[in-house]
This record gives sequence, structure tokens and C-alpha cells, in this order.
Amino acid sequence: MAKLQIRTDGDPILRKKSRAVEQFDDALHTLIEDMYETMYATEGVGLAAVQIGKLKRLLVIDDYEGHKLVLINPEVVEKSGAESGIEACLSVPERAGEVERATHIVVSYKDARGEARTLEADAFLARIVQHEMDHLEGILFTDRAEEMYVLEPKEEKKAEAK
Repeated sequence: MAKLQIRTDGDPILRKKSRAVEQFDDALHTLIEDMYETMYATEGVGLAAVQIGKLKRLLVIDDYEGHKLVLINPEVVEKSGAESGIEACLSVPERAGEVERATHIVVSYKDARGEARTLEADAFLARIVQHEMDHLEGILFTDRAEEMYVLEPKEEKKAEAK
């Protein structure tokens, strides 16, 4: 497994639409493992393949509440409710924003073996899935944010903790 470089705001690849995954092979499984390693190393809860420079419709998610998921070629087939909440992104360092998202979604997708699946997600998990799916369309949370905030750089927080 390898930790991969995360592309950040300003990189043109983040604004491109991702393409459907058609090959469910060892290379895909290696990419999924590398994406999880990268996500965990950067303390994220979700990562889209485009964030590491791969234009594939692929997401990995771990909400640390029991939902560790690989979503390939996901599509929202139903959504309801709406709620604003704070979001941040590994590709948009040191910023957060207030974003309105559906509170309940149903998503059809394929798993790592290419098997068709359905996911019903609520609350935080629904927010993560929608945020990551936006990446597949070239959309960043900053495009949807009602209000933006500047966060303290991690280095400053570490220095203050010493």
C-alpha cells in the first residue's frame, strides 16, 4: 500500500468529471487500498479517486461509526430532507464551509467486486457520500457553501499543544 498525494484546490483535475469504472481487477483493488491508506494518513472520512489524480467514479468512506464503504459508479436514486452543516475537505486545506445537503439518500453503486449494491444513508454518512460524489462531477464544497471559514493550519495547532 502507498500513501498518495492529494490534489488541492487550483489543480484543474479537481474540476473534471470522473469516468465510470469498468474493470474490477487487481489494479482497482490496489488503488482502493492506497486510497484508504491516504485517507487515514490525512485523518479524512472520505476520499474520491479524483482527489489523488484518478478520474474514476470511485469513493472510499469511513465515518468511524461502523460504515467503511467502497462506492464505485455511485448514483443517488432518492433524497429527502435538507440540513446545513459544516464541511471541510482534504483538497481544500485550512477552510471549512456551511453546506446544505439532503439528510437522507439512497445510492445505487457497485462494490469492489463489481456487485450491484444499494446504500441508504442518513445524517453524517449522507453528508459524506454527497460531498464525495460532488468530487466525481468536478464540484468542490466551496461551490455550494453558504458561508466559508478559515481554519488554523495543523502545524500551528501542533506547536500550541507542545
